[in-house]
Amino acid sequence: MSKVKSRKQIAKMRKAGRVVAEMHEEIRRAIRPGVTTRQLDAVGRAVIERRGATSNFLGYHGYPAVICASPNDVVVHGIPDGYVLEDGDIVAIDCGAVVDGWHGDAAFTAAVGDICEETARLVDVTERSLLNAIKTMVAGNHLGDIGHAVQSTAEGAGFSVVEGYTGHAIGRAMHERPEVPNLGRPGKGPKLRVGDVYAVEPMVNAGLPDTYELDDGWTVKTEDGSLAAHFEHTIAITDDGPEVLTVP
Repeated sequence: MSKVKSRKQIAKMRKAGRVVAEMHEEIRRAIRPGVTTRQLDAVGRAVIERRGATSNFLGYHGYPAVICASPNDVVVHGIPDGYVLEDGDIVAIDCGAVVDGWHGDAAFTAAVGDICEETARLVDVTERSLLNAIKTMVAGNHLGDIGHAVQSTAEGAGFSVVEGYTGHAIGRAMHERPEVPNLGRPGKGPKLRVGDVYAVEPMVNAGLPDTYELDDGWTVKTEDGSLAAHFEHTIAITDDGPEVLTVP
């Protein structure tokens, strides 16, 4: 199990989370047709530098950027490059920050220009699966309750949940144990405790759940070429219930 965080430690994680939230806000404003994913990475870098934080993505096992930018059928870990966003695309942005040694991590999926109704539904359902998962994050519940909330929301809407990639505990390191699967059975798995902090991140495909990794060792795409969406927040379990740390 992960180490329980004190109130003072969660307060430090909240500072990191607010940097991540600011990165999200600035990058959302920059997303439009004609912008490259490399330009979005530059926006994220500017926020980190301005806030005196550091990136927990840049250099992680050799990763070359401060954000993951995953358009259309890229599920996660897309490397920012010269890809030019087009009207009708969707793009998932995943990023993190470190402040005073404590980590924050969050992701969102955004429309580029105008998207079709079914694509908008995929994005909405994926975000809703995260919000429903957060509601279960109270002391005494189980990790399986989190995964069940994601799975039941996504599959109930006719979409599929990616199985090979999970959320995770977070604190002094970006990835701590245990993992937080996006599938699960209610009442199963370790109990949630006050002071636990988890990064929960549903990855939902419009088609089948199967994925494959490109030769770059990072980029994960849907096997059938269907669209994918990704949302994530860092959440602390408190005496008053779940607190999302990666918000302004």
